[in-house]
Amino acid sequence: MKLDSEKPGFALAQTKQNLDLLSQFYTKQLAQSFPPADWVKLLELPSPFSFDEALLLCPVSADKWLAWIPDHGEVILHTREFM
Repeated sequence: MKLDSEKPGFALAQTKQNLDLLSQFYTKQLAQSFPPADWVKLLELPSPFSFDEALLLCPVSADKWLAWIPDHGEVILHTREFM
């Protein structure tokens, strides 16, 4: 059987697979840095009436989290927005 590298999309499938593996790697690294269901201190309040802490729900990307802030709701937080 001969491998047909001239076929359109041949290289794209491999590239997408590599990106998926990188995404899984960074999500695992992030999960080790900040555990889900952990309360973090916000460096800047989204509104004057919201709490100064957020509950981390799940990682969205390597440096962003879906979080819930009491009296504000769900937000996407960058890791540099909390400690």
